Amino acid sequence: MKEKIWNIPGPVPIPEDLLRAGCTPLLAAVLAARGLTGADEARAFLSGGSGAPADPMRLADMPAAAARLRLAMERGETVAVYGDYDVDGITATCLLTEYLRSSGLDVRSYIPDRLAEGYGLNTAAIARLREQGVSLLVTVDCGITAVEETAYAASLGLDVIVTDHHECQQELPAAAAVVDPKRPGSLREDRDLAGVGVAFKLACALDGDSEAVLARFSDLAAVGTVADVMPLTGENRRIVKAGLEKLRRDPRPGLAALMEQAGVNVDRLGANNLGFTLAPRINAAGRLGQVRTAAELFWERDPQRAAELAAQLCEMNRQRQQLEADIWDEAVDMLAGYPAGEPIVLAREGWHQGVIGIVASRLSEAYQAPTVMISLEGDRGKGSCRSWGGFNLFDALAACGDHLESYGGHALAAGLNLRRENIEPFRQALAAYYRDNPPTGEEGVSPDLLILDGEMLSMECVESLEALEPCGSGNPRPLLCMTGAVLAEASPIGGGKHTRLALEKFGRRFDGVWFGRRTADLGADPGDRVDVAFFPQISEFRSRRSVQLVLSELRRTDLEAMYRDILAGGRFDCTLTRQELGHLWRALEKRCPCSLKLSRLGRVDARLQPEQIALGLRVLTELGLATVQLEERDVRIMLVAWEEKTDLDRSPTWRGQSAGKA
Repeated sequence: MKEKIWNIPGPVPIPEDLLRAGCTPLLAAVLAARGLTGADEARAFLSGGSGAPADPMRLADMPAAAARLRLAMERGETVAVYGDYDVDGITATCLLTEYLRSSGLDVRSYIPDRLAEGYGLNTAAIARLREQGVSLLVTVDCGITAVEETAYAASLGLDVIVTDHHECQQELPAAAAVVDPKRPGSLREDRDLAGVGVAFKLACALDGDSEAVLARFSDLAAVGTVADVMPLTGENRRIVKAGLEKLRRDPRPGLAALMEQAGVNVDRLGANNLGFTLAPRINAAGRLGQVRTAAELFWERDPQRAAELAAQLCEMNRQRQQLEADIWDEAVDMLAGYPAGEPIVLAREGWHQGVIGIVASRLSEAYQAPTVMISLEGDRGKGSCRSWGGFNLFDALAACGDHLESYGGHALAAGLNLRRENIEPFRQALAAYYRDNPPTGEEGVSPDLLILDGEMLSMECVESLEALEPCGSGNPRPLLCMTGAVLAEASPIGGGKHTRLALEKFGRRFDGVWFGRRTADLGADPGDRVDVAFFPQISEFRSRRSVQLVLSELRRTDLEAMYRDILAGGRFDCTLTRQELGHLWRALEKRCPCSLKLSRLGRVDARLQPEQIALGLRVLTELGLATVQLEERDVRIMLVAWEEKTDLDRSPTWRGQSAGKA
């Protein structure tokens, strides 16, 4: 497995305009790191998600879709809502079914069995629905590539309305309406709607009161939007913000039961809870072929029955986790000796079709390569694909389409079907396409900013980050960075699955936790200097509130590289007072001129942090009070006379760090 690349930016100036507008230094630094330096633009971003939903009729074909459904209402037709088995598809199915039923329509909901039927429309299901008297079929979160299936439905006298959000192929289904924000000519601000977002917009178009529909269904729309990793900007931000508020104050019984079973603190509910706690449990039903359990949970109004269904979903999730662990171990063994620098394509009999997508996602991140996991049964295989580094999977599958029976999805995730004998030709074709179309950028650890001093991790500063919610794709939680901290303690928690840590920096102690990382796998020992990437949060335990660092990455600090970078005018995440600079000068007077191993620079003065010593040498050099020569592994230091009235502000580094802007 590859180590992640740490894309740490340089020092981020904190705009005075943001501080005057009431932002804490930490919130101001995060906003500035994201390019929001003016008070007005910062306010506009932070208040995003308020206001009425946008006009649904601006989506292509939405007027035709609404007109056909109104005709069905007038005629008293039987309508089917045909969805998908992931969280987005389930929430979209439940939302539109519930809305149409409340409008007086006779509605059947249909979600295909993941294991027996696979993704999307299929002719057998269409035939069964027609036999049940269905005359209008509405797809949600699927259907944009169902050209043949839509034609088959028409041959049976069944009209189809397609609502989807996946990438369009050249030929669209010949349906009564095709509503997909990715259709050519669609307004750009609607392109990132989830499948449930498109279903929500259809309900808004029918109702005429988007605010009322949002108030009623924002919880379902929020869960599906976050679970499908849609950018939380624009309309999606508005939907998720409203959904989180509804889940806090007025959740439907099924979601209230699921949050309780999963241990979610409703008072501190955020988008991350939807994506990382609720979504896996809902998804487990579809992955294990029991998707109706999840749909029933959303519709259930009896709290006791809702609790039973929530418990079933949690148990399914535990089963899914075990299956995932088994497949992961097998996949890692298969990757021994796999060609480096190529997309990963693995296939095996018996791999659970509902779980391989999760493993593909983990492998793509661990090995930093697009990954395709194929479950074989007889002479055919079904695959799940996950991207890495901005590589467009949908375009890649289109280029390799001669080796596939079918495919669908979007740039970051997709599915495919192929024959066993075509696996190796497909692998070779995908590798060739990857060489000709490399990723647009490497994925790695990309903190928003370097922490400049311990005060930026005060309770007030960390609490101020809640203004950024909802956070997720397109608006991630702030991933901060601390370099050269001392790993003071590390101990296992959660049965050894997680690690509790203590870090020391800036003369302070910071408590942290790393979920999903065993203590033995930290890659560092207590006493080591480490760099950590984390997001800060407020932890509450027995009525005590404190700042906790939730780690996402840790590595041993390359001390020589850190000193060399600071001395050469690079980034730093420490500060230095006039008194501390005086301590350094007096310590150097006893040694200089001197030549030291760069790795031992920290021993010059035990009262200072090693990076403070490097920063102080940089300031003294800028003031003309010292000369510092960097050699391969050594540093040579000479001093010039210090004058008591030296103007430290002549040093650009001193001016910057002393003003809190470095």
